[in-house]
Amino acid sequence: MRSTLRLNAKAFPFIGFFALVMQIVEPSRVWVILTMSIGGITAFCYWWARGLQRSLTFEREMRFGWAQVGDRLEERFTLINDFLLPAAWITISDHSTLPDHHASLGTGVDGNSANQWKVSTQCTRRGVYTLGGTTLETGDPFGIFTVTFEDPTCSTLAVMPPVIALPELRVLSSGWSGEGRKRKLRSFEETINASHIREMSPNDPMRLIHWKSTAHRDKFLVHQFEGNPAGTCWVILDIDQHKQLGAGWDSTEEHGVILAASLATQALQKEQTVGLAVNAADASWLETRRNDYQQRALLKALAIAAPSDLGLKEYLQRIGQTIRQRCSLLIVTANPDPTWTESLMPLMWRGISPTVFLLDPNSFGGSADLAPLLQSLQFMSVPCHVIPRQMLEQHGIRPGHEGEWEWRVSGTGKAVAVRMPVADWRRLE
Repeated sequence: MRSTLRLNAKAFPFIGFFALVMQIVEPSRVWVILTMSIGGITAFCYWWARGLQRSLTFEREMRFGWAQVGDRLEERFTLINDFLLPAAWITISDHSTLPDHHASLGTGVDGNSANQWKVSTQCTRRGVYTLGGTTLETGDPFGIFTVTFEDPTCSTLAVMPPVIALPELRVLSSGWSGEGRKRKLRSFEETINASHIREMSPNDPMRLIHWKSTAHRDKFLVHQFEGNPAGTCWVILDIDQHKQLGAGWDSTEEHGVILAASLATQALQKEQTVGLAVNAADASWLETRRNDYQQRALLKALAIAAPSDLGLKEYLQRIGQTIRQRCSLLIVTANPDPTWTESLMPLMWRGISPTVFLLDPNSFGGSADLAPLLQSLQFMSVPCHVIPRQMLEQHGIRPGHEGEWEWRVSGTGKAVAVRMPVADWRRLE
């Protein structure tokens, strides 16, 4: 932590020098008292400020490295003063970019003591933000000298979009276009590729035991093998900036991100392999996977998604050749123009089964005739779900609970903690 010492009362040295000269030219008790007073006060305040500069320590810790919209972020600040005199005033300026995070304040700390406090902020907007750095200012009580500390340490915080429970919506499972029977999910079959390890269940055969991990953790762990997926699913999020309506939280952009996150999570919960493609300013592409880290990777990609200049038709044409055959394609868009549906036919010929989730422009303050688009999709036998704004604003749209305490009141009137933050504190780096 870098520190600088600054003299505020710049007139004091000139006054002291003037009094000293006057004492030489025309000796008087007045000049002696003035010279000694100014010199003594300046020296004492310098010693005080210099002592604080050498002895003051600042620590900033956070409890979580990532959060979801609705989670409560908690930071802990610690000021340690090893000097014998107090820091009567300290101003702390926070340079974090997290919205609604108010960590700047004024405080103080006694001599040879510490002051600790916490700041709690609810995460209200998705994105990747910076916590820190910090600027501290203190000095002597007279304000003659000011000590400035610059703490550049900071940490990155990813705020993921919320995930909500969706109603059952018909989605075409992976299969060949033109089949005259109902498409079924492919059955689960064990392969030779192990994706991760897990704790042993009673029905697991002995041949699956991972002996090295079992020896390290003192409990039986087994290989979890990749299987032929119950279904392969691609979530396509279109946030073409020319087709978005509304602003901020009330926009089709934010609701599209919520819908894409919820569809991807729902598919992962059904043991499907899920991939993500986002038509955004910084295009995101996540290959299909079904391991424990895929959901967090999907949510992080959606957290930083920003509108693109590219239309949905052109985007589907670009990514069409990279999407493998026999998969479900879940397209989330707010584009009511039927011309983009032409790009679906080449995909369907290759056995890709699209399902469209259209954010209803009319529920976001727009005015659009959806009939041509619905007719075009119906002609191609592509399901289309028109999603009104109200469906995505259900209770629990901000389901995060990280950093929150939950209490219950006992029969005697005592408050008992039911849930408390469990993550360890870690310093910003």
